Amino acid sequence: MRAELHAHTTWSDGELSSRELVDLYGRAGFDVLAIADHVVHSAAAKHVRAETYAAYLEELDGEAERARGRYGLLVIPGLELTVDDPDPRRAGHALAIGLCEFVSVDRGLEAALRFARAAGAALIAAHPYPLAQAAGSARGTAWFAEHPDRAAEVVDRFELFNRDDRFDWIAQRQLRWVGTGDFHRPEHLFSWKTLLDCERNEEAVVAALRTGRQFPLMRIGASRAAA
Repeated sequence: MRAELHAHTTWSDGELSSRELVDLYGRAGFDVLAIADHVVHSAAAKHVRAETYAAYLEELDGEAERARGRYGLLVIPGLELTVDDPDPRRAGHALAIGLCEFVSVDRGLEAALRFARAAGAALIAAHPYPLAQAAGSARGTAWFAEHPDRAAEVVDRFELFNRDDRFDWIAQRQLRWVGTGDFHRPEHLFSWKTLLDCERNEEAVVAALRTGRQFPLMRIGASRAAA
């Protein structure tokens, strides 16, 4: 199944509403779409928050039903656990796929990951930059690369590709990978994606992402591919 595992809507910093996003991926023939809008420290008072989470999940559940009937597209809810810091070594983002309860990041990344895992989500390290690359990136997320052994314990998978950014240290350590478009704008449809081999339901996808299996990747819009 062709899967986009990292997509944002207007609930955080995406350009499209959840309905527009579903229509874009449904018409493009995708099988799985994970929507994981940002949750940030509560002091920021933006993106998905504790007080808006129920409405967020209700909207995604409604779109999931519409997507299934209209396109045969499986929509899975989630959050991007977003911990930023001026020091890239302390900054990390993680996708919690299949998360159906609110998880705060106010107590830090590892605490949020523990809560999300206990809630049954599959956890993916997002754009895990090495420190040298993180310093020049607007996202500046180097925690995973700076703590690779600990990272392998607290998440299930790592983005080997985020759009066209490639993180070679993931392959060198033979960590379980995915490829994602980190969708914010329509052009991000054309990027790396993951090909999942499991049943087309939320429980099966989350379980597959939490296993030790490697899945093939493909590049939408170019002839390159990775196995």
